[in-house]
Amino acid sequence: MFSIVIPVYCNEPSIPSLLDALDRAATDVHKRNGQALEVVFVVDGSPDRSFDVLAARLPGAKFRSKLLLHSRNFGAFAAIRTGLAAATGDFFAVMAADLQDPPEMMLQFLDALTPGTLDVVVGCRQSRQDPWASRWASMLFWRLYRALVVREMPNMGVDIFACNRVFRDHLLQLAEANSSLVGQIFWLGFRRGEIYYERRQREHGKSAWTLRKKARYLFDSVFSFTDLPVRLLSVFGLLGVVASLALGLVVLIMKIRGGIPVPGYAATMLTVMFFGGINALGLGIVGSYAWRAYENTKARPLALTIVEKTFLGATQADVPLGLVESVR
Repeated sequence: MFSIVIPVYCNEPSIPSLLDALDRAATDVHKRNGQALEVVFVVDGSPDRSFDVLAARLPGAKFRSKLLLHSRNFGAFAAIRTGLAAATGDFFAVMAADLQDPPEMMLQFLDALTPGTLDVVVGCRQSRQDPWASRWASMLFWRLYRALVVREMPNMGVDIFACNRVFRDHLLQLAEANSSLVGQIFWLGFRRGEIYYERRQREHGKSAWTLRKKARYLFDSVFSFTDLPVRLLSVFGLLGVVASLALGLVVLIMKIRGGIPVPGYAATMLTVMFFGGINALGLGIVGSYAWRAYENTKARPLALTIVEKTFLGATQADVPLGLVESVR
């Protein structure tokens, strides 16, 4: 079975078109791969009638479906995790409810995963048919994300992905709050592929992915996957100590030569500059220890073993030479 997870928030106008596209996808999946299609809708506390419309129309759909409702709006990434946990397929994909990501990509995802040579496939945007302000904001966001969090991140970012059951299970084990689902996908590794597409223009409603939410998500990603702020603080603190020593030497020489007539100025400047640099350096050092403690509280595995091979050995006369392989 092929499972598609769709988070829903303020998408009532696009639901009819979405269900029609999924009906066609269900037919195509069965024809091309002989698999059934399951769609898991997670209504993330949407204030409109999205849940009621889906509950009324899903019984007549051509695909198997599950409909879940969050008690309030927890965010798209929480909804995706809920949907992945509820899905029962062998392969899983995530799709937006606004149809900006082409539904045909779900078939490309399935074709890429079925041979078993990839564990996860990410959808990478080549271009997007959005207003220029939205395009520039998105480009700036993903460039910062690439520079600060995940260097392997495609230039235009990742919004959708698909994976097999092994990858899904490991992803759900990373039960972290205020984290980044996209960052977790790249952190896990595995055999990853990319599919490029053009993001379509939004036909209904307005995106809930505001600039404020993007900024919050970027900060969550930075604080969850890199100690760059702590390292920058340590570097600035060290530079401050060096600068204070250099400037302190200058002030001392000027004081000896009589270039500073104000009483107490030299001592005040030396004290402020030196202890200011020491303070920043000390915060950086304490922050490094705090970062390591924070990393341990996330309880991420130190390594993931997905293939284990046991060789019986040629010296065992009573056991035929062979290979036992187990894949988790």
